[in-house]
This record gives sequence, C-alpha cells and structure tokens, in this order.
Amino acid sequence: MTPAADNLQTKMKEYQRQFLQVSLDNAILNFREEGYALNSGRLSPYFFNAGLFNSGHLLTQLCAAYAKAALDPSNDFDFDLLFGPAYKGIPLAVATCSELDHLGHNVEFAFNRKEVKDHGEGGRIVGASLRDKKIVIIDDVITSGKAIREAIDIIKREGGILTGILVALDRQEHSQGSSKSAIQAVQDEYGVRVQAIITLDDIIEFTKDTLGVDMVQRLQTYRAEYGVKA
Repeated sequence: MTPAADNLQTKMKEYQRQFLQVSLDNAILNFREEGYALNSGRLSPYFFNAGLFNSGHLLTQLCAAYAKAALDPSNDFDFDLLFGPAYKGIPLAVATCSELDHLGHNVEFAFNRKEVKDHGEGGRIVGASLRDKKIVIIDDVITSGKAIREAIDIIKREGGILTGILVALDRQEHSQGSSKSAIQAVQDEYGVRVQAIITLDDIIEFTKDTLGVDMVQRLQTYRAEYGVKA
C-alpha cells in the first residue's frame, strides 16, 4: 500500500471503507476503459449505480452506511426526522431509520407522494408530520439538484426545518456552464450542509492499489478535467 493510500485509509471511517468494498464486490461501482456516457454528455471512467442495492442484504449494508454517516460527529447533523424524496429516497429513509433504531436512535421518517391524494387521509406526505421537526433529506445522489429543491420546497411548505442533506456519492464534478458542483450549488443556495458517504477522491484512493495504472490515471484525469475543489 502506498503512503497516500495508507493515509487515506487512516482518514476514512470504517463504515466508508465497508461501503466502498460492498459496492465493488457487488458491481455497484464499476470501471470501464471506454467510459460510461452520462446525461451531461461526458464519458466517465466509472459508474456508481445505487439502484443495484436491490436485495434485503444489500439495502441493509447501504442504509447501515447512511445511518453511521448521519451519526458521524464530523458531519454535524442535527435531526429528528429523515425525509426521502419520491421515489428513490423512500426506501432509503425507511431502511435508514430502521438501522438508526438498531444503533439506539429512534428517528421518525416521512416521504412525499408525486401526486396529492384526494381521498382517505389525503395530502402529499406519508409518515410523520414535518412541522417544527429538524429534518435531514436522504437520497442517492444530487445530479441537477432539481429533486432536492423540490423536496426542500415541500419541507418548507409543511413547516419543517431543513438541517442537512445526506447522499451516497459526491462525484465532485462541476455542472455544465458552472464552476460549482450540484452539491455546492445547493449548499450555497440554501445555506445547508450537504454530506456524502463517499466522494470520487475516496474512490480513487481506495482502489489505486487494485485497479490498473491506466484506469487510475483515467480517474485522475477525469477528476482534473471536470472536478471542483473539495
């Protein structure tokens, strides 16, 4: 192991290392020489597909990492409730609350419907009331920021207090036509902490001793070309 990798291994928390290893072992995090075409038109040498956490065991592994990241003192989250934006955020909020309970923290959850229900209990929110609650939004990634902004608007309308946003991966790359990443843009616009379980820098350092030299260079070149300051 190189000194740089050893230094990162020391800095990274155990839950982050476990999360990366599970992602690699189950082909959730993949690398390809010809790259993966992104919606932005860029060719990324790596691809992270959180949708492949698609079994009970893998969902437990994923949400254990979310729970530990939410409780990590260095992330400085203060919350009573986890909010999962429809649709991907729904199972994340529910399962992470279950993991938090296993860790001795009883936290409420809620999520939104895409359309307002006009019968039964009605409304757009399922789960606990958001009013006067300190809320962390939980989702897989922030790409354009549109879904997160919609979730923030819902929380404000329902009287909740947004205290943070937690995602699985920060790609650390700037949006097209901007020097900021989607995460940085949301942080600056709303003045709220956005934290990821892992970043592209973590991926590069964690895999540099197992990937070939060419792939590591491709990752570093991609980071240099499209990346924002950490």
